[in-house]
Amino acid sequence: MLNKLLRRTPYTIPQDEDRLISILKEEVPGHIAIIMDGNGRWAKKRSLPRVAGHHEGMKTVRKITKLANHLGVDTLTLYAFSTENWKRPKMEVDFLMRLPEEFLSTFLPELVEENVRVEMMGYHHNLPAHTLTAIKRAKEATKNNTGLVLNFALNYGSRAEIVDAVKNIAAQIEAGTLDVSDISEEHISEGLMTSKLPEPDLLIRTSGEVRLSNFMLWQLAYTELWFTETLWPDFSEESLLEAIESYQKRNRRYGGLKGEEAN
Repeated sequence: MLNKLLRRTPYTIPQDEDRLISILKEEVPGHIAIIMDGNGRWAKKRSLPRVAGHHEGMKTVRKITKLANHLGVDTLTLYAFSTENWKRPKMEVDFLMRLPEEFLSTFLPELVEENVRVEMMGYHHNLPAHTLTAIKRAKEATKNNTGLVLNFALNYGSRAEIVDAVKNIAAQIEAGTLDVSDISEEHISEGLMTSKLPEPDLLIRTSGEVRLSNFMLWQLAYTELWFTETLWPDFSEESLLEAIESYQKRNRRYGGLKGEEAN
């Protein structure tokens, strides 16, 4: 029964079968976005350099990607590096820019086997050539995959993204191809980096911080939010299942009413 519900048969999920069946019989979020926070604090608690936390967090990305794919999640967007993160110490930034190369070169064969497709949203300027090369290689190798879309938000900032969308609309008005009275929400959505993706159903933020940190501000308008004290390197398959179970108990009304509330 369980194997029929899963997109793929996982090599290991440390949960009882009845619980997984119960989760899979309900609506699994199609798009999960995660603000992966707490790598530095995880390392500090262990008297390790911050980069050790980022390296450990990379392992978490691997296992959460695989489980999300098995559960039938369509898109997993991970906030890997923001436009504000350039303010961090140069050594840490340099290490973070090497992580995609290490992660994708190590994990790419599994991504191909798992039928996962790699995508990236963010600004290419400032990103080192080796980082872009690793992303490009992974996108090319997985472009025909039809399973989970693993979307990395790298050098991404939502306010800048919205500004660019507004500039695009202004250019259309100036060119005479769009009238001010015709501007709609769709015009802004079409100008965002997520234009080809559905809006997130569930946002997860780890480490106990309760804010969005300039992440998908437009797209998260009706997204269900789930915050946890768990630091990202400690975020487990169990943690993801808890977040999904919480999501499944929510009553998503999108500003309206449902069921008995409408009477």
